[in-house]
Amino acid sequence: MKHFILITLFLFTLISASAEEQQKFSPEKFQADLEQFITQEASLTADEAAKFFPIYREMQSKQRAVYKQMKDLGKNKPTDDKACRKAVEKRDELELEQKRICQSYHAKFFEVLPASKVYDVIRAENRFHRRALRGNWEHKKKK
Repeated sequence: MKHFILITLFLFTLISASAEEQQKFSPEKFQADLEQFITQEASLTADEAAKFFPIYREMQSKQRAVYKQMKDLGKNKPTDDKACRKAVEKRDELELEQKRICQSYHAKFFEVLPASKVYDVIRAENRFHRRALRGNWEHKKKK
């Protein structure tokens, strides 16, 4: 009976550790899945993907930097109305900066992809992120 309990505890520990490992977020896997999804959904050729994704990653890097500023700005609520107003105005400016980054990089995308594929890339990226928010970011074929 003691052996059965020990084996059961051991198996439970292994299963728990395995489940925790599977739930860890991997930015590299997320990025690879995103790029694979975009490539498939926008029907990018290998040559198009090779030209497009370095530009796309550069855009993401700039967007993340602005997003970090927005996140830092929202960590602590200012103590008075004047400071709150300034924080809201700064956030508005950062959100506009995000849009300016998108706009400038969309123009760069047009240099390496046809407009129809840029459109498909944007739609694919949005679909992928919606799935990620639902916790279903693993790539699945459309049904």
